[in-house]
Amino acid sequence: MMDSKTVSSRLRELVKFLGTVKGDLANVTGPPSLLAPSSVVEVGHCWAQRPAVFAAPAHEPLPEKRSLLVLKWFLVALKSQLYVAGSPGPQAVSIKKPLNAFLGELFLASWTDEENKASTELIAEQVSHHPPITAMHVVDRQNGVRADGYARVEMTFNGNVNIRQVGHAMVHIDRYDEDHLVPLPDVKIRGFLSGCMYPEITGTYTLHSSGGYVAEVKFSGEGMIRGKRNSFEAKVYKKDDAKQKAIYTLSGVWSDGWVVKDAQTGEVIEMFKHDAVENDPVPMDMVPVEEQDDWESRKAWGKVLNGMSMGNLEAVTREKTRIEKAQRQMRAFEEARGETWEPLLFKSIPADDFEVFHRLSEGTGHQLAGERTKGVWRVKDADVQNLQRPFRAGLTPLGY
Repeated sequence: MMDSKTVSSRLRELVKFLGTVKGDLANVTGPPSLLAPSSVVEVGHCWAQRPAVFAAPAHEPLPEKRSLLVLKWFLVALKSQLYVAGSPGPQAVSIKKPLNAFLGELFLASWTDEENKASTELIAEQVSHHPPITAMHVVDRQNGVRADGYARVEMTFNGNVNIRQVGHAMVHIDRYDEDHLVPLPDVKIRGFLSGCMYPEITGTYTLHSSGGYVAEVKFSGEGMIRGKRNSFEAKVYKKDDAKQKAIYTLSGVWSDGWVVKDAQTGEVIEMFKHDAVENDPVPMDMVPVEEQDDWESRKAWGKVLNGMSMGNLEAVTREKTRIEKAQRQMRAFEEARGETWEPLLFKSIPADDFEVFHRLSEGTGHQLAGERTKGVWRVKDADVQNLQRPFRAGLTPLGY
C-alpha cells in the first residue's frame, strides 16, 4: 500500500496534469505513475469472468426472472469494470487509468466454471482510435448466451473526471430467442481532494427485454451530506404496466453487495456479496504471452507492463512512446496511400439497419448515436471461428 505522502504526490501530479488538458481526455496519455497495468481492451473481462452468472438466464423459464438475472450480470460487472487496478476502500488511491488501446489491438481470453457447466469467451478489439471505440463480444456457446457491445469513451475534467460511454450492449438468449438492451452508464471519478479517487454512477438507467420486462436502476451514490458511496436501488416491472409496479426490488452498493426481494411478499430472494467466496471470478485462461500474436494486448504492451512491475517509469515512457510513434506513422502512411484501416474481427453496420435496437428502445429515450461511433459494431462470427495466428501476416503494431 502506498504511504500518504506518495498518494498526495500522485494526486497533485494528476490534478496538475488534468488542469493542462482541454477538451476530451479519452486519448490523452496520463502520467506513467497513474496508469493501470492493462489496456482499455481488457475492460470487457468484467462481463465474462463469472460464466455461471452470464449463463443463468438461459436456464430460467420465467421472462421476468430472466430480466432480473441479466440485471444481476450488469450490476456484478460494475466493480471490476470501474475500479481499475484497485478496489473500494477509504485509504488508497483506488483506481488508475488504463492504457489507451492502439488501433487494431486485440484481447482474447476465456473463463471456465466446471462446477456450473458454463464457459465464456471474450473477443475485444480497438476498432477506432480517433475517436476511441472498443468493440467486444462475449459468448457461452454451450448455454447459448451472447453479449455484443461497443463504446466510445469521452472524458472531461471539471474538478471531477467525467466519463461518458457512448454505446450499448445487447444480450441474446438462444433458448428463448430473447434480447436484452443494456445501457453503458456514465461515470464520475471523485475524491481528488480527499486523497481517495473512486468511481460514482448517478442517474437512472433501464434495461429492456424483448420478453416484455424492464429493469430500472437508480444510482445515487455519496453526496455532500448523506448517501453511501456506490449505492443504488432497482426494480423489475412489466413493460406494459402503466404504474410500473415492481415485481422484484434490489437495493445496496454495487461495489459491495445488495439484497434482492420479491416485491409482493417482501421475501428475500438473494443477498449478493462481492467478497463471498462463491462469488469470486473464475481464473482467466489465455494463450501464454510468448505465444500470442503481436496484435494481442499483453504481448504488444509487454515491455510497458514489465516496466510498470519493476517501477521503472523511464522504461514505461520509452516503450509507450515507441508504440505510439509507430502507430502515428502507420496512420500517416495509410493516408498517403489512400487506404482505410479495416478491423480484424468486427464490422460496422449502419445504425438505421439495427432493427432489434430500435424495437427495444422505442419510447425509451435510448439512442444509437451512430454518427459518433462510426455506426454499430458487431462481431464477424465466421472470422472468429476461423481465427488463426499470425493475424496480420507481415504487419505488427510497430509497422513491420
